[in-house]
Amino acid sequence: MSDFTRNHAVVVGAGMAGLTAAQAISRHFRKVTVIERDVLPAEPAPRSGTPQAQHAHMLLAGGLRALQTLFPGFEKDLAEAGAVKIRAGKDLRFERPGFDPFPVRDLGFDIFSMSRPLLEAVTRRRVQKTPNIGICARCRVTKLVASRDATRIEAVRYDSEDGRAVTLEAELVVEASGRGGLTLQLLEELSLQKPEETEIGIDQAYASAIVERLDHNADWLGNIMLPSAPGSSRGAFLFPIEKQRWLLSIGGNHGDTPPGDRAGFMDFVRSLRTPTIYDAVRDARPLTDIVRYQLPCSTRRHFERLESFPAGLLATGDALCRFNPVFGQGMSVAAQEAVILDRLLTEDVPKERLAREFFAAIQDTIATPWGVAVNDFVYPATRGARPADLAQRLQYGMALTKLAAQDPEVHRLTVEVSQLLKPQAALREPALAARVMSLI
Repeated sequence: MSDFTRNHAVVVGAGMAGLTAAQAISRHFRKVTVIERDVLPAEPAPRSGTPQAQHAHMLLAGGLRALQTLFPGFEKDLAEAGAVKIRAGKDLRFERPGFDPFPVRDLGFDIFSMSRPLLEAVTRRRVQKTPNIGICARCRVTKLVASRDATRIEAVRYDSEDGRAVTLEAELVVEASGRGGLTLQLLEELSLQKPEETEIGIDQAYASAIVERLDHNADWLGNIMLPSAPGSSRGAFLFPIEKQRWLLSIGGNHGDTPPGDRAGFMDFVRSLRTPTIYDAVRDARPLTDIVRYQLPCSTRRHFERLESFPAGLLATGDALCRFNPVFGQGMSVAAQEAVILDRLLTEDVPKERLAREFFAAIQDTIATPWGVAVNDFVYPATRGARPADLAQRLQYGMALTKLAAQDPEVHRLTVEVSQLLKPQAALREPALAARVMSLI
């Protein structure tokens, strides 16, 4: 047994990363407090703390599996809340250059489609049913408090809803607030090295609206239209969500910004490479205003490379790695990180080694989605350290896509990797690699 006192843990942030981390920790600590500066709605609704939440989100199969691990019966909760069950490879039409659509096949597993506010509300309800977790909403953490010898975390300070300054002692603090600013501030105060950052500058801009889901006489529930990169960055997602609605998100990068007015929005949809989505929604009644969001870059912070880090402190979710939202990976990765944290606490890793082992253990989880993000370098304007083997990677990817269209087993494998069920290394197994290379 380690000497890790497990009386009280604090999680900063009540988004998907914070909620899943809190649930994981609750199995090992007497009490867990989640501190969130935002107002948390009783029913599924957008909130100011998650400005991207009104856009299309996908809970990948790997994320669903992680949530099922943390919250047994979670799939049933989603279905009862109105989330739409989608059969992988069959119910979601997938359009990409050269394959409009990609071959339709039943790949043998389901995912769920819903709005981000619905997913967060279902997750929050499950967390609120965990007896030793408390959520303090409308409270803003202002500082992480280190011990006098600067080796470990002792407390957090926050401004309560009534304006009082409160100091809350804790043996473990997890920052899941998104930006990681509190952790970076503490490292600076302690004169400790900050993590190196890798950025992929994509200048992603997108616009979204919810519309009524019409009977469009098609054999698909949703549609993903990928751009003809590098010639165009325009793409779109049309996802079925609760209450018989569609959530439509359109986007581009490096200055190709979707308009925020209805006519301009629909003109952008009409300009897409294929007419499928426009034909489906052109007569659909809009149910919300158009909302827009921009992300300048994907960012990966290399906490795993730090030689010194305060004991009892962790960062998770977007504070570690923020992905291009087009690939829909962030929520699923955060849930998988929480499962890893649960495992390390079950293994009774000592407090002084927990951060090092956690940051090391999640690298394989991050590597697969980050490997997808590197494909954004297909655009000449993308900023960052361009991989020396980029041309070979892109060639391999195109040949793999061609093979997946021909071979159902390869198709299933590529989807399992993209859904974070298998690591990206599975696409480089010698036998498969030889078949792919023969098509280059």
